[in-house]
Amino acid sequence: MRPDPTLPRGTVHRLMIDSQVLVGMMSGEPPLREVDVYLPPGRTDGEDLPLLVHLTGFTGSGLMQSGWRSFEETVPERLDRLIAAGTIAPVAVAFPNCFTLYGGNQYVNSAAVGRWDDFLVQEMLPAVEARFGCGGPGKRGIYGKSSGGYGAIAHALLHGGEVWDAAACLSGDLAFELAYLPEMPAVLRALAKTGFDIGRWMTEFWAARKKSGKDTHALMTLAMAATYDPDPSAPWGIRLPVTMDTCTVIEDRWANWLAWDPVLMAGDPAARDRLKALKGLWLDCGDIDQYNLLYGARRLHRLLETHGVPHVYEEFPDDHSGIDYRLEGVLPFLVAALSRD
Repeated sequence: MRPDPTLPRGTVHRLMIDSQVLVGMMSGEPPLREVDVYLPPGRTDGEDLPLLVHLTGFTGSGLMQSGWRSFEETVPERLDRLIAAGTIAPVAVAFPNCFTLYGGNQYVNSAAVGRWDDFLVQEMLPAVEARFGCGGPGKRGIYGKSSGGYGAIAHALLHGGEVWDAAACLSGDLAFELAYLPEMPAVLRALAKTGFDIGRWMTEFWAARKKSGKDTHALMTLAMAATYDPDPSAPWGIRLPVTMDTCTVIEDRWANWLAWDPVLMAGDPAARDRLKALKGLWLDCGDIDQYNLLYGARRLHRLLETHGVPHVYEEFPDDHSGIDYRLEGVLPFLVAALSRD
């Protein structure tokens, strides 16, 4: 809901990207993808503007960000207000549709879910920058909350200083043993209804006229399995890192998951150097986050402090839900960082 209807309004443009790197997703989805791009008031192009890329949380899509909301601003409305107030300089923002039939996205490459890192870096960025003239070396930032926060910090660890110049991880997936392993018993209970047939469970989930919250959470964990430890020979590429009968961790499979945990990824000196190459890095989490993500955020923060990686770290008094207001600090931070030479 726009708090002040008299403020100048930016515009949202939609690009269609016929992806080549997403061909062959195991879900069978078409690789044609939409990207909404915000331009600030008075601009018909993004020439010389920094570019932010907004990664949406699990079950979401970038296309949601400009849709009407009853009790809060959309991201474009928030940008209009912050620009009008002089809190941030004009900026272009891309909102890619990365939703999948796995229920969402972690924004990294997977043999099952798709080559989403490659899509963002090799296809989406060039398409947006060519069409609008924004971004380019030194002027690209990436941010997101929850799974989007995970994607932002993963991209910073993988491409910081090369592709991305600033990043913000809001309540991102960190410390996998705390975030994901506690979900495994509930997933096994859900799969037991189909005799532990994952392919059948996925088919029945999408065929159901109403999706329950419990099943949506089970889907999320199955999506993580397809992302971090895909098995191309299995239905939907999904195999779990625990045994089906006793929920015992299968060490070699779980090791594949842990290789994608940002807390452990940041233990690599080369990855830390990529973080040091950023103009700005933001990390935050609510102090009663119901997915236990606070502890991973603290671990990563302390590791970065130990190794002299510049960053902003904030804990705030809230949980994991309804925290878009955190963008009030994040967006100015990112735009200011990208404005520095």
